Amino acid sequence: MNITASQVNELRQMTGAGMMDCKKALVETEGDIQAAIDILRKKGMAKAAKRADRTAAEGCVLSKATEDHKYAALLMVNCETDFVANNEDFVKFTKDVLDAAVANRVKSIDELKAMELNGQTVEALVANQSAVTGEKTEIGAFRVLEGAYVANYNHPGNRLATIVEMNKDFATVEEVSHEVCMHVAAMNPLSVSEASIPQEVKEREFAVAIDKTKEEQIQKAVEAALRKAGINPNHVDSDDHINSNITKGYITEEQGAQAREIKANVPGTVQLNEGMIQNIAKGRLNKFFKESCLLNQVSLVADPKTVAEYIQAADKEATVVNFVRIKLGE
Repeated sequence: MNITASQVNELRQMTGAGMMDCKKALVETEGDIQAAIDILRKKGMAKAAKRADRTAAEGCVLSKATEDHKYAALLMVNCETDFVANNEDFVKFTKDVLDAAVANRVKSIDELKAMELNGQTVEALVANQSAVTGEKTEIGAFRVLEGAYVANYNHPGNRLATIVEMNKDFATVEEVSHEVCMHVAAMNPLSVSEASIPQEVKEREFAVAIDKTKEEQIQKAVEAALRKAGINPNHVDSDDHINSNITKGYITEEQGAQAREIKANVPGTVQLNEGMIQNIAKGRLNKFFKESCLLNQVSLVADPKTVAEYIQAADKEATVVNFVRIKLGE
């Protein structure tokens, strides 16, 4: 029977035994994981796995808002496998904890853990859940937004959810805020607006834009020099290509040597226009803002309008104050 590497790794994670011992046990049991565990235990090779050392990368992500839409919460409860994450009881457990948190308008993850539900703290219930499933279970995230109007969205599959805070209530706020929640889920913005992006992030992005622009200008100068020498830049874009294209007869050995010389010497002679570099870099930074800031992004339901324009078409004074997006694995 063909035993896969993933089967071996799974058994190793469960027992702590060596890779070869795990493979031998799986071969002997024809891939039966439980039987392989029993063999390793009999041979004294299985180690007691500490649940705390395991990785809880799967789980359930849900969000909910109060009926008055003044409060919304987003909860992620993690486990180890999608088998448990998709189990109805696990999803119900997550939903029950979230419902209680929303009903009590819990403010923080510490307050959530200390909250009592069915006569026990949530922290104790999470530990009990771990005992029931046999997997490490933990609260991975708990975020709250409160304001004039907050909305939520749960993406099908319980792996992605969002909450959005608007600055005001208005006639079509329910529809508009729901669309914004879905947009946040799909487009994963970095921040609400340019103003809410940390200054260090702006400086880093601008520095990257400067470096990239300089590299492009130097590359253009190198390519111009190659063409002037009668050499196709695409034939000499790397040493491997130079060698292979000499062999194929696309370029001569002399042209290969000349190309290497040009690529080595021209960059040091390029006179960069700093003013132009700055302007191009600013353009790149503006593009970054357009792609990364929620209000600057093109609306998925009102293209080519931006999200800000879509909201203001409903109410000129309305905008987004804050949002939270949580997805398993991110």
